[in-house]
Amino acid sequence: MQHQRLSRELAKISNSPPVGISVSPKDDKLNVLEAQIVGPDNTPYKNGIFKVEILIPEKYPFIPPSIKFITKVYHPNIDDNGRICLDLIKMPPKGNWRPTIGLEGLLIAIRMLLETPNPEDPLMAEIAEEYRNMNSEFVKKAQLFTQKYAS
Repeated sequence: MQHQRLSRELAKISNSPPVGISVSPKDDKLNVLEAQIVGPDNTPYKNGIFKVEILIPEKYPFIPPSIKFITKVYHPNIDDNGRICLDLIKMPPKGNWRPTIGLEGLLIAIRMLLETPNPEDPLMAEIAEEYRNMNSEFVKKAQLFTQKYAS
C-alpha cells in the first residue's frame, strides 16, 4: 500500500507541481526523497532554493515522514540541523499528522512556514526573539543565509 500511495503522490506532484515545490526519489529509492522549495516572494528567502530531505517510514501514511532541511536556513522554526518545528509532521496528541495530509500538503505547509514563521512555537528561541523584537535584523540575517547557502 505504501508503495502505491507514494507513487501516486509523486506522480501528482510532478504532473501538477505546487508553486515553488518539486520532489523526486533520491537514488531511485522511494523511501528517501529529495524536495526543493523555492523561497517565497516578499520574504527574506526569495529566490533561494532550499533542499529538503524526506524519509518515508515503513508505516507511511499512518506515521508522518521525517523531513529536514539540508540547506541551512535562518528561521525561528528550523534549527541548525535542519529539523522543522511544525505540528503537521508530528503524531497526535502533540501534533496534527493525519494520513490524509500527504507529501504535497506537508511541503506546502513547510513553504508557508518560510512565508510566515511562528515565533510562538520556536525551535530557535533567540531567532524567534529577534523576529519579534528586531525584525529588520532578522530579515537581514535571513537574507544573508539565503544568499550564502540557498543560491
